[in-house]
Amino acid sequence: MKLLDMSDYNRAAKTYWIFMVAAGAVVFVWAIARCLSLTQIQSGELAAFALFAVVTSAHPIRIPNTKSSFTAGDVFTFLAVLILGVPAAVLVGVVDVFVSSRGTSKKLSSWIAAPAMMAVTVFISGNVFYLALSHYAAISVYPLGNSAVRPDSLISCLALLALTHYCVNGMTVSTIYALKGRQSIVKLWREGYLWTWWSFLASATAAAVAYSAISHFGWGYALLGFPIIAATFATYKVYFKRVNTRTREAEELSRLHLATVEALATAIDAKDQTTHCHVRRMQIYAEGLGKILDLSDAELAALKAGALLHDVGKLAVPDHILNKPGTLTRAEFEKTKIHTVVGAEILSRCNFPYPVVPIVRHHHEHWDGGGYPDGLKGEQIPITARVLSVIDCFDSVREDRPFRPGMSRPQAIALLNEGAGTHFDSRIVDLFITNLPEFEAQIAALGLADEIHLNTPRNPIVPSRDEMSSHSDNRSFAAYDQIRNAHREVYALYEMARTFGSSLGVENTLSVLVDRVGNIVPFDTCVVYIFDEKQGHARATLTVGLNAESMRGRCIALGEGGTGYALANRRAVNRIHPSLEFSPAESSSDHSYRSMAALPLFKDERLLGALSIYSMSLREYSDDQIRLLETVTRLASDALANAMSHARAESNALTDSLTGLPNARSLQVRFDEEVARAQRTGRPFQVVMLDLDDFKLVNDTFGHKLGDRMLHEVAHLVHGQLREYDFLARYAGDEFVALVPDVPLDQVEELRERIERMVSGFSIEVRGQGQARVGISVGASLYGTDGETLDQLLIAADRAMYRAKSNHKSSIFPASKPASTNFEQPPRSSLATRSIN
Repeated sequence: MKLLDMSDYNRAAKTYWIFMVAAGAVVFVWAIARCLSLTQIQSGELAAFALFAVVTSAHPIRIPNTKSSFTAGDVFTFLAVLILGVPAAVLVGVVDVFVSSRGTSKKLSSWIAAPAMMAVTVFISGNVFYLALSHYAAISVYPLGNSAVRPDSLISCLALLALTHYCVNGMTVSTIYALKGRQSIVKLWREGYLWTWWSFLASATAAAVAYSAISHFGWGYALLGFPIIAATFATYKVYFKRVNTRTREAEELSRLHLATVEALATAIDAKDQTTHCHVRRMQIYAEGLGKILDLSDAELAALKAGALLHDVGKLAVPDHILNKPGTLTRAEFEKTKIHTVVGAEILSRCNFPYPVVPIVRHHHEHWDGGGYPDGLKGEQIPITARVLSVIDCFDSVREDRPFRPGMSRPQAIALLNEGAGTHFDSRIVDLFITNLPEFEAQIAALGLADEIHLNTPRNPIVPSRDEMSSHSDNRSFAAYDQIRNAHREVYALYEMARTFGSSLGVENTLSVLVDRVGNIVPFDTCVVYIFDEKQGHARATLTVGLNAESMRGRCIALGEGGTGYALANRRAVNRIHPSLEFSPAESSSDHSYRSMAALPLFKDERLLGALSIYSMSLREYSDDQIRLLETVTRLASDALANAMSHARAESNALTDSLTGLPNARSLQVRFDEEVARAQRTGRPFQVVMLDLDDFKLVNDTFGHKLGDRMLHEVAHLVHGQLREYDFLARYAGDEFVALVPDVPLDQVEELRERIERMVSGFSIEVRGQGQARVGISVGASLYGTDGETLDQLLIAADRAMYRAKSNHKSSIFPASKPASTNFEQPPRSSLATRSIN
C-alpha cells in the first residue's frame, strides 16, 4: 500500500479513481484480446505506432497553469484508429499516456489512472468515429486500413473524433483533480483544459495528412512527414515552456508584491528618523476607527495600506527639509506638499485591488477646502482620507521634532477639537477621541507607546545587503550562493519582523520563530526553552524535528550544557559538542548530533528563554549563521516579551489582583454564558449578592492593609462554601457576586445561612488591639423571575441583600459600643481565628 500513495485523495476522489481504473482495465483487456487476431503486417504497424508514441511521450508538453500535459502521441493514436481499428488505438493510447505520466508524476496512482482514463477515452472516441463514418458517410469498412475515403467525409469524421477525444479526456482528467481539490468540475475544465482544443484538432489534421499519404503513396512517403510533425510539436514545446516560465514569474511577482510595498514603507520610515513606529501606530488607529465607521473590507484594507504608505512620497522631499531643525520657509513647505502627489503617482503603478491612491493623495485635504493638493471640501474628500488625516495629525504632533517638542496627549486632543469642522471631519474627530483609550491599549500591548517623544534613531534591525556580503565566508559560499542567500536573508528577516510585529500569542510567536529559523538555517532538531523565574530553570516548550517527543518538556538549569551556558551568560553558544547538552542516558539513545548552537532570548534585563538547534550533518554552524540567528532571536525576544505581557494583561484584565477572584468584567462574560445555558436547557440560575458588614470599621480601626487581608480571607471562605462549578467574583469594594446554577430557593437560603455563619465566626487577631471581625449580608435573585439582564438581577439581589443587612447588622457589630469592643472573641467552637503582629 505504500507504493500506491493516495493520501491526497478524499473519499469521492478514491471512488472515482477506482471506477475509472476498473473501466480502463476492462477496455484494455478487451483491446488485447481483439489485437491477438491482427495479421503479422498489422502487428508490425501496431508496434511502429506504439514506438512512435513512446518516443513522443518521452517529451510531453506541459499545459500552462495545470498539472496536465499533451504529446504528439495523439497523432499516432488517431492513425491507429484509422488504419488498425479501435482496439489497436486503445493500446497505442495507453502506451502513450503511461510513458508521459512517468515523466510528469512520481505517484503510482497517476501511472495507473492516466492510462485507464485514456483507454476509456480512445474506446469512446474511436467508436464515435466509426459510428459517424457508417451513418453519415455510408462507409462500413472496419478498420479503414488503406481504403480510399472521400476527403470531406474523412475530415468531418476525424474532426468529430478529435472533438470527442478532447471532451472525454478533458472531463475525465478534470474530474479527478476537481474531486481531490473539492472544486467545480466544469470550472476546472474551463480554466485548465478548454483552450487545449486546438492541440487535438492539430493532431487530427496531422493524422489525416499522414493517413492520406499512407493510403495513396505508402509508408515510405508517409515517413517523410513525421519529421514535420515532430518539428511542429517541438515548436509547441518551446512555446509552452516559455509560457510556463512566464506564468511562474508572474506568480512569484504577485507573491512578493505586498512584501515589496511594505519594504518601501519601511525604507521611508528609516529615511524620516523622527517618525519611528509612526506608521505602525497609524495602522492600529486606522483599522480600529475604520471598523467603528463600518467601512467595507476594501476600505479597511485600503486604510491599513494607506496608513503604511501615506508618506511614501517623502522620497521626493530632501532630507534636509524633512529633518530641518527650524521653521520651514514657504518654498520649503511647498516642496513638502509634493509628497502627496508623488506618493499617489508611485502607488498608481501598483494596481492595488482597493482604493489606496485616493488616501495617499488626499490625506492632507481640509474639511473647509483649505488643504492640498486639490483643495477638496467636505464630503468630496474620501472618508478613508478623512480618517487618515485625523490620526496622522494626532500621532505626528505627539512626537518630538527638530523644530518643536512633542505635545502631550491632552494637548493633541485639544488640537483635534480645535480643528474639527475646519481641518477635520467633526464626526470622525469625536469617534476617534471617544475610542482613543481602546486604541492606546492596543498600542501599549505591542510596545509602541514608548516610541512617542523619542527622537533618537535606532539601528536598523535588518542589515543591508552589502553588510551581509562583507561578513560572508568566501571559503564556504560561491559568488552565486552569496547573492542568493543575501536576497533570501533580507526577505526572510523582513517577513519575520512583520510577522512578529502582529503576533500577540506566545504559542504563535514561538511557532513563527521556529518556522523562520528553518528557512534560513538548517537543523535536524529545534527546541525553544522558556525560562521560569520561580523555578530557576528553562523548560522545552516547543520542539520540532527529530527526537521532538523525547525532548519536549526537558528542563535545563542555568549553566547546564550549551543551552544553560547561553541562558546564564546571555550569549550565543557555538562550536561545542552536543553531548555536553545531554545526560549519559540521553546521549546513548537517538541524540547522535554533530553540532549545536544555543542563543538566549531576553528583553532588556528580563530573561525569557533560549533557542537551541541541533544538526546531525553540519560539523559546526558558521559565524554568518550565528549572526543571522542573533538577529532572529532579537526580533523574537521583542515579540515574545510583548506576547507574554499581553498574556499577563489578558489575565489581569479578568482577575481581581487583591482577592485573586474574577472581577466585574469576568462576571459579565460568565453571566452571558449562564444565560445561554439557561436558555438552552430551560433551567434558571441564581445571582447572589454578598456585602461585608462593618468592613469600613475594620479599615478605620486597623488600617487598610488589614482590611485588604480581611477581604482576601473572606473571599476564600465564601468561595469554599460554593460548588466547584459555581462562580464567585469580586464586584466592587467589599461586594461579591456569585452565579449559582440549578439551586432551588430553599437551598439558596441554606447557602446564605451557611455563608453568614462562616464569615461571622471568622476573625483576625491583632496583637494588642483585639480581634477584627466582619459580618456578611446575602441577597439573591432568580434569572427569568427577577430580571433577565445582569443589571436587573443585581438590583433585585442588592435589595434582598440590604433587607438582610438591616435585619442583623447591629447584632454583629453594635454601633453604640466602642471600637475595641466590636471585635470580641467569639466562641472557639465556631471561629476560625488568624493572628497578626
